[in-house]
Amino acid sequence: MSADFPLGIEIRDRQFARCVLANAPLEELASGFRWTEGPVWLGDANCLLFQDLPRNRTMRWTEEAGVTVFRYPSKYANGQTRDRQGRLIVCSHHGRCLYRTEYDGQITTLVTHHAGKRLNAPNDVVVKSDGTIWFTDPLYGISNDYEGGRQQSEQPPGLYRYDPETGEIRLMADDFDGPNGLAFSPDERRLYVAETGNPADDEPRRHIRVFDVSADGAHLSGGEVFHRIEPGYCDGLRVDEAGRIWSSAGDGVHCLDPSGRLLGKCLVPHVVSNVEFGGVAKNRLFITASQRLYAIYLNVRGAEWP
Repeated sequence: MSADFPLGIEIRDRQFARCVLANAPLEELASGFRWTEGPVWLGDANCLLFQDLPRNRTMRWTEEAGVTVFRYPSKYANGQTRDRQGRLIVCSHHGRCLYRTEYDGQITTLVTHHAGKRLNAPNDVVVKSDGTIWFTDPLYGISNDYEGGRQQSEQPPGLYRYDPETGEIRLMADDFDGPNGLAFSPDERRLYVAETGNPADDEPRRHIRVFDVSADGAHLSGGEVFHRIEPGYCDGLRVDEAGRIWSSAGDGVHCLDPSGRLLGKCLVPHVVSNVEFGGVAKNRLFITASQRLYAIYLNVRGAEWP
């Protein structure tokens, strides 16, 4: 079913054939990094920011100039997004915090503790339409010296909701081994969260979970397994305008429908960590994969928010 599409497009369902383009191959945009992560598109600046995480740098990519350094040091930044005011919200491994870049370029630390104890190493983050900031807090960033520096954990991994207006931080789920990427459905009634497990386990729990979001946006229910990525596991994910989930995987990017069914794959030569919709029409999927940055044009657009 993939004969009419570029090498590396794997069609599992005809719906996926309508999501990809016959004349749009996977493009390698840049290479030479240690481990790429945390892509976020800045439409007003027409650029992509992403992390060269072990090098403690946030990078900027533009079509015209290629890659330059946006911020060094980055506090070993990982996931990042923008709030409703367009400010950059960043997860810091080394700082064990969320921080925000203000309009004048100054850095504001938003949250460092929960229940009087330090966060572990915030990993990925999304902002809901009500302005609340949702983020995952596994132990990965403080478990070794490569991505932020080994430090002592003070609490189990968790999924959090932070309200920057009130300063309230609320633990939304604590039954994860390693919560990672997360994304809301377009109507914000569902929250998808990657469980990448505890690497020390013989068989780590690795799947995507789905939660129902209450009408007031302040509570979660459910949390059942939505999909198990094979090969590899889901690290980061995004949602398109139709509610399909685009997940990182060991062999590329997998596209799932809202029921969790695999529709197809964009195969990538290196392990994918995260993805981001961007470009003028939000129809270009940027892919951070090991030591490289890739992109592919699609026949779909990313969800309107984020």
